[in-house]
Amino acid sequence: MRAVDVIRTKRDGGILSPAQIESFVHGATHGTWEPYQLSALLMAITIRGMIDIETAHLTRAMTDSGRRIDLSDIPGVKVDKHSTGGVGDKTSLILAPLAAACGVVVPMMSGRGLGHTGGTLDKLEAIPGFRVGLTTDEFRATLRKIGVAMISQTTDAAPADRTLYALRDVTGTVESIPLITASILSKKLAEGISALVMDVKCGRGAFMKTPPDARKLAQSLVRVGTANGLKIEAVITAMDHPLGHAVGNANEVEECLGVLEGKIVGPLLDLSVLLAAKMVKLAGLAEDDADGERQVRAALASGAARRKFEKLVAAQGGDLKAFRRRKPYPAVPLAPRSLGYVTDMDAEKVGRAAMVLGAGRFRAADAVDPLAGVTIRRHVGDKVQADVPVFDLHTARPEAVAEAAALLQSAYTVGSTPTKKPLLLETIAP
Repeated sequence: MRAVDVIRTKRDGGILSPAQIESFVHGATHGTWEPYQLSALLMAITIRGMIDIETAHLTRAMTDSGRRIDLSDIPGVKVDKHSTGGVGDKTSLILAPLAAACGVVVPMMSGRGLGHTGGTLDKLEAIPGFRVGLTTDEFRATLRKIGVAMISQTTDAAPADRTLYALRDVTGTVESIPLITASILSKKLAEGISALVMDVKCGRGAFMKTPPDARKLAQSLVRVGTANGLKIEAVITAMDHPLGHAVGNANEVEECLGVLEGKIVGPLLDLSVLLAAKMVKLAGLAEDDADGERQVRAALASGAARRKFEKLVAAQGGDLKAFRRRKPYPAVPLAPRSLGYVTDMDAEKVGRAAMVLGAGRFRAADAVDPLAGVTIRRHVGDKVQADVPVFDLHTARPEAVAEAAALLQSAYTVGSTPTKKPLLLETIAP
């Protein structure tokens, strides 16, 4: 099958056949299509779009470009959660042990941060000794032993996606909803899961900026996931403001421990419980969301979730005692520029400030400083007081403080009336 014929079909608005899609994915995996041919079809898909059946075939072909992990001999329903990324979005570290403590098997392949959004792997590696690069056998053994494992993507999981994603990043085709859908779901299907909860972020600090775009992506993920045999549900959650009070890596892990220990309440806890409850429901262990939430909150109150997290860290080589002995950088307080109530906070600017301080990457090859970051002392709806900083900055780069402080001072607004906005915007079910 000639690449040019496949490209022409989509260029002219046609529907690609399964054979044409398989030729494209095979070409990306084995190099039988030139990069410029792959890029041409990616652009044609971005402009012309795909119907659901095309996206479902693309997802399946990308999954089958590598090896699917077989978890069928491990008892229990395997459920994962995926977020499209945001500032302070650390729910995976909370909900994975929460769901596992309720009997769900949680195989989680996560990513690293790039740009203003953080990555689960970087947060986990802030714990001394924590190994995210488990072999498949180690991954399976950890799941069998404690019911949860959190690792980096294996080299043979959906290899076509690595090639195509690298091209999308430099050809202006990242925004295509069919391509986003296939990229996310192909990696998730390769994990060996049978159910998935999607958290589609929406707002200034998210990839999808508007509710209509977020809804289109969530609906596509649910329809295509269902067509590929997944039990799947999606929520759309607000990401105009950072989630939680910590933005960085070690400080986000510390905040997660506070939640699991029952010391921290608020939106971070609420969203983690909501997502974990849906995981319990999709695993068939709860009748509905309310029953799932009761089980999740019981696991939190009893300490079972905290103990599950401790077992996870130990199983993957981490040392929580050493983590707790770390010496954080001295806080550089940022005084308020006016008094009143915080009425808005730009998540993207807060994320960019954390990057400048060393907590994130400008390029994929950049190193991350696990101790760098931002602590948010006054969030949306909080009263701004003269003697309380709005932010604390943590960094080993004194030369970066002025730039980060300028970003943070421009990131929030102060008004005379407290405001609160909903975190959960919509639920998308099959």
